[in-house]
Amino acid sequence: MERKKRKVGQINASSMADISFLLLIFFLVTTSMNVGTGLSRRLPPPVPDQQKLKSADVKKRNIFILHITNQDEIIAQGEKTDIHKLRGKVMQFIKNENNDPNLPELITENVPSIGKVAYTKNHVILLETDAEARYQTYIDVQSELVAAYSELRDEFAMKRFGKHYHLLREDLQKAVQIIFSQRISEVQAENIKEKK
Repeated sequence: MERKKRKVGQINASSMADISFLLLIFFLVTTSMNVGTGLSRRLPPPVPDQQKLKSADVKKRNIFILHITNQDEIIAQGEKTDIHKLRGKVMQFIKNENNDPNLPELITENVPSIGKVAYTKNHVILLETDAEARYQTYIDVQSELVAAYSELRDEFAMKRFGKHYHLLREDLQKAVQIIFSQRISEVQAENIKEKK
């Protein structure tokens, strides 16, 4: 006996385009994009053409020299430093709690909304980076510097007002920013004259 061949019905593919489109939308919505690492910085305004550039006179004790070598080593104040210890060293330098003559000089000033405060108004963190240093090391160092300032602001706000920095009124936040303003310079060391 001969077997009858059954005809196979065709698959309806008209909705496949709709399903593919929906899957594409689903994956686009649920997939996270890899956003590049960057730094938010406010650049100084451009210098007018007729104005001459002057080198800054900064006392040696007010400069925290930080160097990233081409082997991605971090040298802070002449000593090789681990990235995890950098924040503490920077905070100690900026605070100068015991008025150490080797750390930045404390200046007492009347800060709006706060009153008289002694702080290291003239400190500068000088960051030098070798051209061959990895960008990730540079980003890590910058992150630690920003974190040091954030921690100092928060610590001051807790001592003075009993609140975290981000919970303070806007005028108090600006006052704390005056005390712990970020003073990070990325110029070559030859451009800074040391004042004794």
